[in-house]
Formats: sequence, C-alpha cells, structure tokens
Amino acid sequence: MNAAGWVSVEDVLRLLAIERSTLRQVVEQDSKARLQWEGERLRACQGHSTAGTPVTVEALEQSWEPYAGRGPLWHGTSLDALPEIARDGLRPMERTHVHLAAATDSKVGKRARVDVLLRVDLARLSAHGLRVFASPNGVLLVRWVPAEVITGIAGVSAAARERHHELLPMFGLGAAE
Repeated sequence: MNAAGWVSVEDVLRLLAIERSTLRQVVEQDSKARLQWEGERLRACQGHSTAGTPVTVEALEQSWEPYAGRGPLWHGTSLDALPEIARDGLRPMERTHVHLAAATDSKVGKRARVDVLLRVDLARLSAHGLRVFASPNGVLLVRWVPAEVITGIAGVSAAARERHHELLPMFGLGAAE
C-alpha cells in the first residue's frame, strides 16, 4: 500500500484468494462505489485510517480533486453525538477526514442512523483555512469542521424534529435556523 491508499490488484487477489472477476463484481455492485479501481491498482475512495498503514492525509488530499461547489454542505449524525459536536466540532475520529455531502438528499456520506443533518458553511470553512475535497464517488472530505461553521440543523428523525428548538441553542443558533 502506498501513502494514497493504493494497493496492487494482484496483491488483493492473492490476499483474499479470489478471482479477478469476483473482485470486479464486488467493486461494480457496491451501491456507494466505495472502491476505486484504476488500471492495476485498487483503493478505498475515502474512509481511510492511518493506523498501521503508510497512508498519509497529505497524499490522500493530493490524489483527490478540490471541491469547486458552492452553497452549504451537510453532515448527518445522531442526536447522541450533538453535545460533543457542539463543543469540539466534527472530528474524523479514527479516519483521516470528516465526510460531508453537497445536498440533503445525497446518498453518499450518510451514516446508517441519521437523526439530524448539520449545515456546514463552506465560506466559513475556507476562512478557517480548511479545504474540501471530492472523492471519486462524490463524498466530500475535510480534515475537521469547527463548531462555529455549523450554521443550521435539519431534523430527519421524528425525535429530532420534536427536539429541534432544544438543539439550536447548542450551536448558538436561533429558531429560524
């Protein structure tokens, strides 16, 4: 594996003891297009961890396209995570980057259990010196998101919609947000 997460297809085939056609089928049938196959190399599009690997944040970012979009970005999360996010911002935890989406109805970058969508202000991210990158499968990636660039909360679950008025003050937001 190299610093950008690429491994040779032959190494993957040998390690997993599978045929090329099986690997190709797995890659092509993944509904979220999590794997990138390029020539004779393969990697995860995003979601890398660096523990025990040669992967570096810098090499990953050099291999992705800078995001050129406009407007707000979105991050889906659970109600339980909101107090920590309000205090510390969005952190990548065991990964290299926080996952974001360009639209609220995006199929990429969504966790299994999403109670709320946090609106992230792209201009404020930039003002903090944070660059957003687009992975080949459309997931948007940033090293972290400071709490002060979260400018809105949209309730997805019934519980979040019921508690919307309680959630806004966590982020210093008013009722219109």
